[in-house]
Amino acid sequence: MQILHEKQVSLLTDWITGSAFAMRCLRMVRDLALPDWAIGAGFVRSLAWDRLCGYATPTPLPDIDVLFFDTADLSPKRERDGEAWLEQQWPSQGWSLRNQARMHAGNGDLPYRDTADAIANWLETPTAVAVRLEPDNRLHIIAPHGLDDLLALRVRPTLAGQRRIAAYHARMAAKNWAATWPNVVVEGPT
Repeated sequence: MQILHEKQVSLLTDWITGSAFAMRCLRMVRDLALPDWAIGAGFVRSLAWDRLCGYATPTPLPDIDVLFFDTADLSPKRERDGEAWLEQQWPSQGWSLRNQARMHAGNGDLPYRDTADAIANWLETPTAVAVRLEPDNRLHIIAPHGLDDLLALRVRPTLAGQRRIAAYHARMAAKNWAATWPNVVVEGPT
C-alpha cells in the first residue's frame, strides 16, 4: 500500500466535494449502511481526468461502481437488492453493487482481506481508486497504488494487471480512454 500525499488527497477531495453529482451518489450509498463500502473505478477516474483536461461537462459514466466487503453475507441477492434501492432513489445511473469478499474467485486471486485489498488487485493504477463518505461527512480516499498515475493521466498495470497482462491489454483496447481524454498515456508490457 502506497502512502498518499496530502496535496494530492486534498486536490481530489476538493474535486469530489465540488461535484454535486458525486456528493449525491456518496450520500445515497452511505444511506445503505454497507460495511467497508466505497465508490470507485470510473466514478473517481473520470471525475479527475475531466478536471485535469478542463472539461466543463462531466463525461457520462456507463455505471457507478459501488463496493463493499462483507464475509457474513456473500449472496448476490444482497447486491441486487442494493442496486434496486439505488435505482429507485436515482434511476438511470447504472448502479453496480459488488461485495468484494466474493470477487476474488472470478479473478483467480486469494481471498481479499477488505475493500482496499480488492481494489489493489484491479488491473490498472488510475482505476484502483475509490472514495467513501464517512458519517461525519469527511471523505476517505482509498488508493492502494497511490494517486500519481491518476493525476498524471497515466495508465499502468498493477501487479494483478501484470499477472493477467492479456486481460489488461484487452481492457485497454476496449476502453480506448485516449479517445475521450487525449492526454491519457497507456503504458505496460506487451
